[in-house]
Amino acid sequence: MKALIVGAAGFVGGHLIEELSVRCGWEVAATKLRGERVSRACCGAFDVDILDEDAVRGVMERVKPDIVYHLVAQSSVALSWEKPALTVEVNIKGSVNVLEAARKSGVGVRVVLIGSGEEYGNVREEDCPIKETLEAKPQSVYAVTKSAQNQLGRLYAASYGMDIVMTRSFNHIGVGQPARFVAADLCEQAAEIAAGKREGAINVGNMDVRRDFTDVRDVVRSYRLLGEKGKSGETYNVGSGRAVAIREIADAVIKASGKEMGVKVDEKRLRPVDAPVICADIGKIQRETGWKAEIPLERTLQEIYEWFLRKAMSEG
Repeated sequence: MKALIVGAAGFVGGHLIEELSVRCGWEVAATKLRGERVSRACCGAFDVDILDEDAVRGVMERVKPDIVYHLVAQSSVALSWEKPALTVEVNIKGSVNVLEAARKSGVGVRVVLIGSGEEYGNVREEDCPIKETLEAKPQSVYAVTKSAQNQLGRLYAASYGMDIVMTRSFNHIGVGQPARFVAADLCEQAAEIAAGKREGAINVGNMDVRRDFTDVRDVVRSYRLLGEKGKSGETYNVGSGRAVAIREIADAVIKASGKEMGVKVDEKRLRPVDAPVICADIGKIQRETGWKAEIPLERTLQEIYEWFLRKAMSEG
């Protein structure tokens, strides 16, 4: 099997390369921006700007993949409010360029479009666990662009007969994730306190909201299985199927540190609107691919914390 990962230099891309190339023996090529690096397990890397349709089409025709994984995105909700034009350009125009390159390449490739659980918006607690049939009501610029990507995928599959599978992926965490995401942020703060780089408590936002967290290694395994077994034109939730309070995440991180630390609510981290619970119904992906999350949350948080601790200690 030959795969092309569009946007492989990010957090998820490296893990997906490891899953496909190292664990499963696939031939993997990847795109990145100039100056970025990808895993050495990748068979070939190409400098491609997602906004350059000709460049995207050129690498697709050169690689002739069986499956294309589209990972490029401006994925920060906060940044999407600050830079809406950039978010729209990258997430919508970039996706169109990938779809058009696949359509015009004539290689009969399968495209896997990675979406977000944010597309559902601020769901009611009675709607959880969220099924794929729930109407998407995106509540941020980022979520709107991801919902548009999903609709484009369904449109291209129906109108052009293309082989396209889509995900709505919920919170995924792991080593290497930027600290602007909540689990990584809490682990970094705890590591800095443990390393003596700063004093005080771990700062958090709303500790009572519950979210669906999955180890990124389980997530990329789901992407591989969807590439193999997913049905064209269909959307699949990817998550653990379990909602965990941020308070529990903070407690687990402190336990991982082995230190006594306080937890403090930071008013600046509170959102104007925050759904009390978001949890994925993963019955569809389980039935059709056999996938389910396997790595315990506590293990993931321990590994993230230890990674940040090594980083803090090495930086003096």
